[in-house]
Amino acid sequence: MAYSDNGNLEHLVEQITDVIVARLNGDAEEQAKMCGCGSTCFNRCPERMQRIVDAGAARIGLVLGETATARDWSSLVDHTLLKPEASDADIRRLCEEAAQYKFASVCVNPAWVRAAACNLRGTGVPVCTVVGFPLGATLADVKAYEARRAIFDGAREVDMVINIGALKSGDDCAVESDIRAVVEASHEYDVLVKVIIEAALLTDDEKVRACLAAKRAGADFVKTSTGFAKHGATVADVALMRRTVGAEMGVKAAGGVKGIEDARAMVEAGATRIGASVGVKIAQEASGAHVTSNAGSY
Repeated sequence: MAYSDNGNLEHLVEQITDVIVARLNGDAEEQAKMCGCGSTCFNRCPERMQRIVDAGAARIGLVLGETATARDWSSLVDHTLLKPEASDADIRRLCEEAAQYKFASVCVNPAWVRAAACNLRGTGVPVCTVVGFPLGATLADVKAYEARRAIFDGAREVDMVINIGALKSGDDCAVESDIRAVVEASHEYDVLVKVIIEAALLTDDEKVRACLAAKRAGADFVKTSTGFAKHGATVADVALMRRTVGAEMGVKAAGGVKGIEDARAMVEAGATRIGASVGVKIAQEASGAHVTSNAGSY
């Protein structure tokens, strides 16, 4: 179901989000005192905002317009290969496709960052990698080191998995600190950070809390899924996440996007980036495909 096809979904998402945020805000001041998270965490510098625009926000208006092209759609896709059995030949092919279609990035496991960066040199396509993947149960300082190491090898975007167990335990301060460790390590080198909340394992309340923690920690995006849980992105999750973080953060829909129709639904719901292993299929299907929506652009 496309997000624009049912106004009731949008209204329901707004109601759910507003109720959860209102309840959380009642404890926000006291929580900030306990964990040292100040309201200044929400202030975003112009340079960081520019990273969001460069990362896809400005492209959404093009994709939602009447003259959307396959290249417009490609510019939103993180062309992804995270299977443990991926080979050097597979990574080379991934990079060749990314260069051909001008995808937003290639997303690979840390062990393949250096090879991907070499294969993509001169193409203008950056390398994205994953940190604390796929469980999120790695210690915060280890995640920060993993991010720095990947950046050293050539990563320009980092997708990290939150500490899901801490979130489930109600320890939002630990979740935020975990995210901030990776954000600070990455932003030191002007590298984008996308925070994977693994929505399939969370209640709506937990999804909102995870997104707010990512926002307070200064992350650039929130992301739905690793692709390794029981299901990936849903339109409802993307809409809820967009409603929670507002327009100043990116939202990445990942896991379960099978083609242009799925991608269209995610963008209409508020996604500014699509993570998929079927990027070529999306680009090919997008030839001549146009998206019309009243969802606006992010």
